[in-house]
Amino acid sequence: MENWGLITYREIALLADPATAGVSSRHYIATVIAHELSHQWFGNLVTMKWWDNLWLNESFAELMMFLAIDALHPEWNIWLDFATSESIMALRRDSLDGVQPVQLDVNHPDEISTLFDGAIVYAKGARLLRMCQHYIGDEAFQTGLKAYFAAYKYGNTVGDDLWNALAKASGKDVTRLMNTWISQSGYPVVSAALRDSELQLSQTQFFIGPHEPSTKLWPIPLNASDPSVPELLDSSSTAVPYSQNTPLRLNVGDSAHFISHYDDELLGRLMNEVKNGNLTPLDRVQLIHEQTLLARAGIISSAKLLPLLEAFKTETTEPVWDIISLAVGELKKFVETDDTAEQQLRQFAGRLARAQYEQLGWQPQEGEDETITKLRTTIAGLMIYSQDPEALATAKQLYNDMALEQLDPELRPLIIGAVVRHNGSDELINTLLDIYKTTPSSELQQDIASGLTSTKDPAVVKRLLDLIPDASVVRPQDAARWFVWLIRNREGKELAWRWVRDNWNWVEKTFGSDKSYDDYPRYAAGALTTRSQLEEYKTFFSPLQSEPALTRVIAIGIGEIEGRVELIERDSQNVRDALAKL
Repeated sequence: MENWGLITYREIALLADPATAGVSSRHYIATVIAHELSHQWFGNLVTMKWWDNLWLNESFAELMMFLAIDALHPEWNIWLDFATSESIMALRRDSLDGVQPVQLDVNHPDEISTLFDGAIVYAKGARLLRMCQHYIGDEAFQTGLKAYFAAYKYGNTVGDDLWNALAKASGKDVTRLMNTWISQSGYPVVSAALRDSELQLSQTQFFIGPHEPSTKLWPIPLNASDPSVPELLDSSSTAVPYSQNTPLRLNVGDSAHFISHYDDELLGRLMNEVKNGNLTPLDRVQLIHEQTLLARAGIISSAKLLPLLEAFKTETTEPVWDIISLAVGELKKFVETDDTAEQQLRQFAGRLARAQYEQLGWQPQEGEDETITKLRTTIAGLMIYSQDPEALATAKQLYNDMALEQLDPELRPLIIGAVVRHNGSDELINTLLDIYKTTPSSELQQDIASGLTSTKDPAVVKRLLDLIPDASVVRPQDAARWFVWLIRNREGKELAWRWVRDNWNWVEKTFGSDKSYDDYPRYAAGALTTRSQLEEYKTFFSPLQSEPALTRVIAIGIGEIEGRVELIERDSQNVRDALAKL
């Protein structure tokens, strides 16, 4: 909590024990501290007038935590983390019909808790501010912020106060640009196609799942790699003379909040750039993720992700492998009911990761780059998913040979999860729960919880679910984490879905006045995949839509599940056919 002059933290967001803290944990702690410190300016020195401008606090703090860490630790390449975390979170959530805009009118106190949608007010808001910074330039951005703080210190502001300061510093119409973006939910997909000697560009609102027709338009900073492309696209379409045979990229730097849909010719040129090693890691992250979004929306077939990922099998950069792993995860839902296809997907994942796995192994090397340490975990995770016998045996051996505190902190949750999932005994579960209850390390607790919730045993799933309401074991602030891990677990999904409905009175009593109250319908909607589960979700949650704190999240959840069910029904056979041909 970012009180003026006295910030309070959870242990895991402040304390890093060198003996147990991994690279990812240290990066997480650094960003949280930077985020909360920035609230001394964005929130305390200058405070929003009303809750509809919550983004003046949270969006800026989210942006500043990356700006600050980049200045302190440029070797961390923190903007790649922004691309694989905040950008992904924002683009996925903001593609759903009915999601809130960054700035939203607040008319009832119970609506305040609904504002804290991390993917929108935090992640999307930060992405829009990054877009503004890129659009006007770093110097004007800094000059405008200084003027803003000087003018409004110890006072209250609205969004236009900030835009006016940035406009004066840059000489650009920041107010029109940003007010359009923060007041409208969603974002555009920009289609780029070559026709004769023209480049045709058009924008439409991008949706995943069912949606109402949209005529929204945005002033889009295109940030194209070719200077002949206009700086802004603020109409539904435009065409420019274009006869170059060179690759074209839009949204260079991934700072603007839109995705690109290239025609086959333009996409083919970009894939050649991938093969020739000419795209930056950020370009590669962006390309893969945009293709997964286009597949989710049905604009391209999900089967096209398979040859796309094969083009990256020689990839060596950790954030790109994060997106590759995410894309493999996207494909899992198409094969859950087909053992043969699922095994083919496992083998595909193993082939993708094999070369890196053989090079990196399981043991960190003295003085290795932190990105390599993080990459090892992603690669080992893909090999564990592939059920590679050697990888599973190594994970078991490491668990048996070393105390939990001695395991590589980056690999520890993966190792625990692999052993629980493939060798889980009552004795093992009891031992891990005993350590969870007694260890003073919040990070070790989190790793154990992650590993335990990987179980395939329904009896263990039920046992873990029954522990969630027991505050002597699972602190209420950790309850949602246990729940989401279990409902995302293929073998735990049905039991976790039943548990949240059976225990809704406890959820309401414990979290009803907290901003995390809507986590439970939100996380449930993110995991359910069948038509029967969709109907169960509607039956249970629709009567709760009268609660202002839940109205929006339930409506969005219904649409999210509907879209996922339609996607599975539409693309499953194509994905299975493509896997059979690999």
